[in-house]
Amino acid sequence: MKFITSLCFALFLLIPLSSWSQPTSHRSDDVSSGLLATVSAEKKVDGSAASLDKDGEAVLTIFNRDIVTLRATVLGIEPIDRVKRAKNRIDKQLSSGGKHQASMTPMPPGMLIQIDGAGAFYIAPEDIDQFQQETLQTTSQNAVDVLNLIIEETHESRSVDFMLRAFGIALLVTLIYVGLVWLVRRVERVIELRIVAFANSKIDQLSQINQTSAQLISRERVLWLFSHVVEAMAWLLILILSYEWLSTLMAQFPITRPWGENLNGFFVSFALMLGTAMLKAIPDLFTVGVIFLLARIATQAMGRFFERVQNKVIKLDWLDAELAGTTKRIANMAIWLFALAMAYPYLPGAQTEAFKGVSVLVGLMISMGASGLVGQVASGLILTYAGIYRRGEFIRVQDNEGTIVEMGMFTTRIRNSIGIELTLPNSLVLSNVTRNYSKGVKSHESGKTGYIVDVNLSSGYDTPWRDIQAMLREAALRTPGVLNEPAPKVIQTGLADFYAEYKLICHVIPPVPRPRAETIDMLYANIQDVFNEHEVEILSPHYLNGVRHEMKNSSDSA
Repeated sequence: MKFITSLCFALFLLIPLSSWSQPTSHRSDDVSSGLLATVSAEKKVDGSAASLDKDGEAVLTIFNRDIVTLRATVLGIEPIDRVKRAKNRIDKQLSSGGKHQASMTPMPPGMLIQIDGAGAFYIAPEDIDQFQQETLQTTSQNAVDVLNLIIEETHESRSVDFMLRAFGIALLVTLIYVGLVWLVRRVERVIELRIVAFANSKIDQLSQINQTSAQLISRERVLWLFSHVVEAMAWLLILILSYEWLSTLMAQFPITRPWGENLNGFFVSFALMLGTAMLKAIPDLFTVGVIFLLARIATQAMGRFFERVQNKVIKLDWLDAELAGTTKRIANMAIWLFALAMAYPYLPGAQTEAFKGVSVLVGLMISMGASGLVGQVASGLILTYAGIYRRGEFIRVQDNEGTIVEMGMFTTRIRNSIGIELTLPNSLVLSNVTRNYSKGVKSHESGKTGYIVDVNLSSGYDTPWRDIQAMLREAALRTPGVLNEPAPKVIQTGLADFYAEYKLICHVIPPVPRPRAETIDMLYANIQDVFNEHEVEILSPHYLNGVRHEMKNSSDSA
């Protein structure tokens, strides 16, 4: 629909030109003057029109073409009046039939511009633009050239054959334009379908390889992005075609030819400017490419080195194998930041004030909003390289305890005994006491990491303390995963008035992955079974008013 609208608009502008094919002998001077001469900026002076420029300057414009800019007052005649009189003379000279020819002849101190030997207008030395470093000869010759071009276009506008040929070319150009737009839309749909099919296949392959990564990628978002990118490129191409179609259409008719030439000139100058800027940027872009290539090679080499450290092919005293992956990421980030800092001066536009202003703004925003973020990163690095804990170990921070499932740069995630995942900021972990129940509990054969379990229990003095310790050790060894070496240890932690207090400590490496709470539950059950088998009640005697009361023992884990 927009194509039809544009075509109708163009025809609306151009159809009145066909009326100019009438013989000039049947037209009055006033009508000829109105059709042949137009002035860009109008100011009414005694019923006539003339174009005005800054500081009293006036531009003589005929047939939408600027001929000359008059700046001087000659014989008391202002520039605007000089333009008006010149326009009237040119209109009368061109209204007569036959061929016309513009020329110039010296008339000191200026130059007289003539048509067929009759004066059209006068160019004074004060009319010359000194800032453009023009001469009287150059300005006059340019005015003669433009005037001859206007004369030629005037003859073309009065030729029926030329106008019919121009309409035919315009129609042909319009048909070609419509066909190219249809082809672009057709190709756009084909490319979009192929890209969508390719994206779907890649996402399906990723789903088969890594389900977690595939879940992070939204299929709808990816397809939406690809389809809109293709559509944007198609509309950009259509916009360029529309621009060229309009400029070519205007260039076919004399009255609109200057506009078409301006459109083409702007497009060509813009393309040349863009191309020149790209060519000038090639050496800098080559330097940027070399810097990033070296950074890529360095990161690959560092990656292979840290992988060998992680696989324990290379052993270093200053770097643990478990920290090799984290160190690799930090080293890669440092290399790329250094490469970006080195490549920054060579980026196109990096030296412009706008680029510098944006850089300062981004730096200010990061410095103001990332203070807490930097603290979290620093805490994460300290926790990682200080070796406070590792993934898979059981820790307790304040009232939160669980098995570490992930150690991040900003947070540490743990899973507690009931399966809930807790996220602890690294700054919180670093600023509080951390109990690590898995430190030092590791199987040398399987390499599995376990944890320490301790149980508090109290019993009356009527049962020998050696029997209590033996029963607790027996209950511990019955629990799956409790290690024989080091053996479970029972120590007396207190002697109260009516009972003794004991603490059972044992090292546990479960044969299968099992939460610490389940191990404690099985240990409690075995303690009760062993005490029942030996007919020993887990009671703590208390005396009130000389009467002994048996109270059930309360056991808890630290």
